[in-house]
Amino acid sequence: MVTQTLQEQAERMPRRLASMSKRQRKLRANLVAYSFIAPNFIGFATFTLGPILFAFALAFMHWDGSNPITFAGLDNFWHLFGDRAFKDALFNTIIYTVFSVPLTLACALALAVLLNQKIFGRAFFRTAMFFPYVASLVAVAVVWNMLFNPDMGPVNMILYSMGIDPSHLPGWAADRHWAMVTVILFGIWKSMGYYMVIYLAGLQGINAELYEAANLDGATSWQKFWFITVPQLAPTTFFVSVMLTIQSFKVFDQIFMITQGGPGTSTLVLVYHIYNEAFISWDLGYSSMVSLVLFFMVLVITVVQFRAARDD
Repeated sequence: MVTQTLQEQAERMPRRLASMSKRQRKLRANLVAYSFIAPNFIGFATFTLGPILFAFALAFMHWDGSNPITFAGLDNFWHLFGDRAFKDALFNTIIYTVFSVPLTLACALALAVLLNQKIFGRAFFRTAMFFPYVASLVAVAVVWNMLFNPDMGPVNMILYSMGIDPSHLPGWAADRHWAMVTVILFGIWKSMGYYMVIYLAGLQGINAELYEAANLDGATSWQKFWFITVPQLAPTTFFVSVMLTIQSFKVFDQIFMITQGGPGTSTLVLVYHIYNEAFISWDLGYSSMVSLVLFFMVLVITVVQFRAARDD
């Protein structure tokens, strides 16, 4: 009996060793993978995740950056409903998003389709369209303000030469009725080159046989675009729309460089309002609450976009 038990244990030993060796190899592989991830994750946790969590907690506090932090409960949240600047910023952000996202998407797609054709100077025009995205924002904004200067800008001079009365010329960034238009046009012009490149990549992935079959059936250029190009680019369009929506809700730099939220509050957006409350008024608790509201707005819109794409 004892001899049989010893034999059974001896037979199990190699299997145990093999199992342990397999677990050790798996553990070693996991450690190697985590070692590659660790530097990036540590940086992300230190400079992104940590500040985000601190901002979420700070949304329920009072703090001016120097005095001790005190608990505010929902005071900052209720303050949103009485803050006229927040309402204007929310409205302007929605207006900017509603107009800039579809227009940028349409311009990027049109440029991609045009520059996907075999035309003379195609490489030059692709580079020229992409250049505003990589150019210095400060330099580009200065040039944009010069072009759209209400008094001596080339744009108004061209409009004047076309017979428009000087009293009816747009005031652009200096006019509260035209300031948002100026910012939207700037955003479209600066971003469409980048998304044009993404659409060009999507166009390269469309099977050419689909267009050949459409030609045999006598389809027009518009029919090929509408029934082949657009459906085949649906994943690319979804990606572009999500990225543009997020980008539009967190727009700040071009507002800062062109209008500073003015005239009045005509171009005040949520991120610029957060900047004003945090670094001009030094109400860090309330600015964190506005940031929290912006975060959940973007989250909800992104989730809705993903569900709509999944249903389609």
